[in-house]
Amino acid sequence: MKGMCGWYGDEKDPILAKTITDDMVDAMTDVKIDSIRTLYSHSDGISAWSKIDQASCHEEGSLKVAVVGNVYWENDELNELAKTETSAAAIAKAYSQSGKAFLEDMHGAFCVAVINSQDATAVVAIDRLGIYSICYAAPRNYFIFSTSTDGVVAHPDMERVIDPQSIFNYLFFHSVPSPGSIYKNVRKLLPGQYALFQNGRVETKFYWRLQYADSGPSHFIQRQESLKKLLQTTLQRSVTDEQVGAFLSGGTDSSTIAGLLAQSSTKLANTFSIGFAADGYDEMEFARITSKHFGTRSHEYYVTAQDVVDTIPLVAQAYDEPFGNASAVPTYCCAKLAKEQGIRLMLAGDGGDEIFGGNTRYAKQKLFEAYSLVPAILRRSILEPAMFGVPGIERIPLLRKLKSYIAQAKIPLPSRLESYNFLHRTSPNEIFTADFLAQVNTQEPDALLHAEYGRTDSTSTTNRLLNLDLKFTLADNDLRKVNRMCELAGVAVHYPLLDEDIVAFAAQLPPSLKVKGLKLRYFFKEALKDFLPHETLTKSKQGFGLPFGVWMQTYVPLQELTYDSLKSLRGRGYIRPEYIDSLIEQHRSGHASYYGVMIWVLMMLEQWLQQHEK
Repeated sequence: MKGMCGWYGDEKDPILAKTITDDMVDAMTDVKIDSIRTLYSHSDGISAWSKIDQASCHEEGSLKVAVVGNVYWENDELNELAKTETSAAAIAKAYSQSGKAFLEDMHGAFCVAVINSQDATAVVAIDRLGIYSICYAAPRNYFIFSTSTDGVVAHPDMERVIDPQSIFNYLFFHSVPSPGSIYKNVRKLLPGQYALFQNGRVETKFYWRLQYADSGPSHFIQRQESLKKLLQTTLQRSVTDEQVGAFLSGGTDSSTIAGLLAQSSTKLANTFSIGFAADGYDEMEFARITSKHFGTRSHEYYVTAQDVVDTIPLVAQAYDEPFGNASAVPTYCCAKLAKEQGIRLMLAGDGGDEIFGGNTRYAKQKLFEAYSLVPAILRRSILEPAMFGVPGIERIPLLRKLKSYIAQAKIPLPSRLESYNFLHRTSPNEIFTADFLAQVNTQEPDALLHAEYGRTDSTSTTNRLLNLDLKFTLADNDLRKVNRMCELAGVAVHYPLLDEDIVAFAAQLPPSLKVKGLKLRYFFKEALKDFLPHETLTKSKQGFGLPFGVWMQTYVPLQELTYDSLKSLRGRGYIRPEYIDSLIEQHRSGHASYYGVMIWVLMMLEQWLQQHEK
């Protein structure tokens, strides 16, 4: 539905240059879109397209510009130029005036590329939150870029070679985190980052970083009024199509967006909810409460085990890299339901937890960090020797919990967050084959976490965790999930809570207002307690979890698809067959939900490999 690609390099015949560009576009979309715009010459090509969001290309002198997204500027002249001509024309003017520094004045959700043949350079960038993505490579003095890896490896100077390190990283994170990609020599931009190609080399830098406040006065009433105004403004920016609806799970974020849409609409707002006929997974009751509270036209669908069987190959084919978030399935089913009702644009609530402090781990880590307040002499001389040196501690439930608490508290952040990761709970030598391990750095995931955790000036643990989640939870995972599944269903999606003004506002809240004691999202919930239903404010966090592990035990077609996938994966030389056997046995023995997670991740890896080897 939307995308961008291009290349810059040695001179070629113009017909061949056009063919290269067209082949990159064809690799990214099966449907010809009327809005595709392409520019090319003897040494470059560039293309952009979108059905809903803005997409434009512009050529002016030595400049070629492509942009996709909803862009706005601090400069009134550039806003007017974008309105009267195109966003690409405004970018060309801004680039001519200030070079790559134009990115600092450009706002919204976007991906952009500028090729300057006069000084033999190219610049690509994505928005500050990573709502859009760009992959790039620089083989043999070429610079190749695209919004998916499919476009990059479609260039004739690229090879489609799977990177074993990315397979390992995928199994750790359940997605392939930037800056790596599933293919060797293909990289991905991080949120707020640009890549500059010059003199045959690529340099990446950040043009923006979120500034957090580590302390400050409450000013609750003033902040409350500011938030309410910002929410109205961001909704107006997000609703760019009349045929609009909203995801509604019944949680805080989706309920907020549904309520804002309902209040701003002159007709009944459409909301779309997904349920599961499985104990502990269904949240439809809360979605109905929100729908009734705001008076929306509710559309519901209950996902079945057969839906999962039917959707797995579609999901595997849709992603340009292996993707192991199982909630992609209900997200697709929900977006598909909206498409069938004539909706063209969906509003999603993603981001609220990661900017206002709503994830359980923020409070949990406070408890672990409190261990450092115990005097060192007491910790090292009494507590730790007793917990780890006295036999039989595990037989006493209270002491067993204390031992586990101390063991985790001793692990520094952010590594502690992955204490229960499958790749930590079992030795890599028991999971992976020796040949595979010889090709990877098992410490890279931890290094990626530490790099992002330290990429902020904030000293607040809460703020640093929020900053970490903007990258790994949102940009690398949740946004990719929702973006791609909406595209597969044929609808566009916008994220009102990830509007830059909202994000900057939340970052300036003192950490004590975001997580007050152990109360998650304290400020947000207090500020909107007269707006949201009481049940929404007090419900426990759940989300779009898929009961895959439970259904796999009872639904034979799903079990057969899973076992066939795992059987094929055995032959690839990544995973030890014994580990796969142990996972299946542990899943059968009653730990269906827990072990179902890793089984799903392995199955989707094999499904992706099968779909993309064709």
